[in-house]
Amino acid sequence: MSSLQDHRARRPPQGKDHPESGLSRRRFSGSERVALYLAAGGACTSCGTELLPGWHADHVHPYSRDGETDVINGQALCPACNLKKGSSVTELRRWQADALVDLLRNPSDFLCVATPGAGKTTWALTAARKLIERGEITGIIVVVPTSHLRRQWATAAARMGIQLDHRFTNGNTVVAKDFDGVAVTYQTVAASPLLWRRICTTKPTLVILDEVHHAGDDDHLTWGPALKNAFEEAARRILLSGTPFRSDRKAIPFVRYDEERKAVPSYNYDYGQALMDREVVRPIAFPALTGQVRYREAGATVSLDLADADDERLSKALASALNPTGEWIPSVLRRADEELTRQRSEVPDAGGLVVAADQGKARAYAQILARITGEEPTVAISDDPDASELISRFAKDSTRWIVAVQMVSEGVDIPRLAVGVYASRIRTEMFFRQVVGRFVRMRGTEDETVATLFIPSVQPLYGYAQEIEKTVNIALAEEEERVRQELKEGGVQTSLQVDLVEPLDSSEAVHHATILSGEEFTEAELQRASAAAEQVGLPSSVSPAQVAQLLRMGGAGRVIGTATVQAPHSGSDQGRTLADQKATLRRLINKKVGRLVYATGQQHSHVHATLNRIFGDDAKTATVQTLTGRLDQLDKWLEQA
Repeated sequence: MSSLQDHRARRPPQGKDHPESGLSRRRFSGSERVALYLAAGGACTSCGTELLPGWHADHVHPYSRDGETDVINGQALCPACNLKKGSSVTELRRWQADALVDLLRNPSDFLCVATPGAGKTTWALTAARKLIERGEITGIIVVVPTSHLRRQWATAAARMGIQLDHRFTNGNTVVAKDFDGVAVTYQTVAASPLLWRRICTTKPTLVILDEVHHAGDDDHLTWGPALKNAFEEAARRILLSGTPFRSDRKAIPFVRYDEERKAVPSYNYDYGQALMDREVVRPIAFPALTGQVRYREAGATVSLDLADADDERLSKALASALNPTGEWIPSVLRRADEELTRQRSEVPDAGGLVVAADQGKARAYAQILARITGEEPTVAISDDPDASELISRFAKDSTRWIVAVQMVSEGVDIPRLAVGVYASRIRTEMFFRQVVGRFVRMRGTEDETVATLFIPSVQPLYGYAQEIEKTVNIALAEEEERVRQELKEGGVQTSLQVDLVEPLDSSEAVHHATILSGEEFTEAELQRASAAAEQVGLPSSVSPAQVAQLLRMGGAGRVIGTATVQAPHSGSDQGRTLADQKATLRRLINKKVGRLVYATGQQHSHVHATLNRIFGDDAKTATVQTLTGRLDQLDKWLEQA
């Protein structure tokens, strides 16, 4: 099966005669863009519309599949056609292929933890189809947290030739014979576990528990025992989650835990690994906003800066800031809409999401956005029976904003989301990461945009934003340790509760800092960056934070951690060929070169040429010894960066 074949390692530049090999860089040069524009006659190669500023130079054969960055492999596309092209790719990503191999070798319960947007649904359905082909199962039950996700799973399954009944109720008692299975909610299973025990034992059945961490929520403690009762006799079980989780109270059935009660994944693909691959997720910037807030408590009026609120006053201060009658949240929404306008200059259908604290505020925020934009936003709240249809419609159209409470916090697929406002009182890391996951999904391998999520400048949200991309360096260190170990062995918190406090008013939001790739950029830095961008004529699609990052790199540089993290060795890689081992080393070298380029602003070609000169060969013809030597040299340079 071609989708399960290993991808070829991306080749580095071929010495001094090829200072800028097409495979060493992703972007087309200015002269190449001109050639592509002229060859296309100034019109989109796909739809024929006039190419406007911000058009995309696209790889015909994708860069991520070893497609060369050369005019012979290039075409000029409008942004809409290029992004649609990316959404139709069906070949398994590397992590999906690796996880599928592990699943098929492992007959026990399989917990797959993969960052939002990585493609867990596609992976699980591919696994289901493979298990059907092998004769291990003949039925499928997908269990999800919300009703909207039932339809989403059924739609995705239908595209793969699997028919799931997403309208099934416990009153049906049996699944119609022309369905391959059903998609139901945890609540439905918990209401009648014995019915589901009978359904899953009538024939060999695969049970897929989507976002399984919900079975450990304090609000749903009955779900865990019900799942065990319903599905302990199932033929196979796949458990999915978008983020690592732990269980402080009752253990979730079918999940293995370590001594700290953290879930132990059978396969883990986190945001750091995905961002390093640049095939699944994109970077995200976090403008953190503060401002003056006032509230009345026990007859006394309290006034303070939002960023200065301690734990005791935080919930009350945040309630005042999020109050739609004040000035803070309307000013945040105006800033966010300005950012969305900037993003839509390059991606015309880019959309925005406001995550509200409750349904009343969601409706009020929608009214504010309507006044700002002149366009009625979509409001998706659980009380609306058409909420799922509204979300699906928004995902497909090109309107600007959708406002929701928690219905789109996880699992819901709206790839065009580019800008968000975090106006929820929930401050758990899991929920924050789930919201972030709505914005970081890449739309095709050519997507070079940076998402933006506006947040209140409060802890712990500010800390979550700083840490969210630092996992890249940990992932890189883990991969290097695993590769070296193989060679050595001969193979290769709770929600904020609003007190009985009367919110009074709030000032307009004040920019505190913007966080991008774990770095903080002050208002002064962003203003200098904007001036520099205007001076050199950069397009509006390049954000001030990106320019500030480049300016900082051109100065003192940026520290990149290189601490080694121990990773367990898997015996499944034993017996790999020498060519496979060297391909793995070359992939790791390319990733480290990428981090060095990111830290220093050097060209990929310059780094590779220097390595070629030091070791007297090039990566394509190097031995294992000189390839590992390149890794050591790159580690030294990263420490000095």
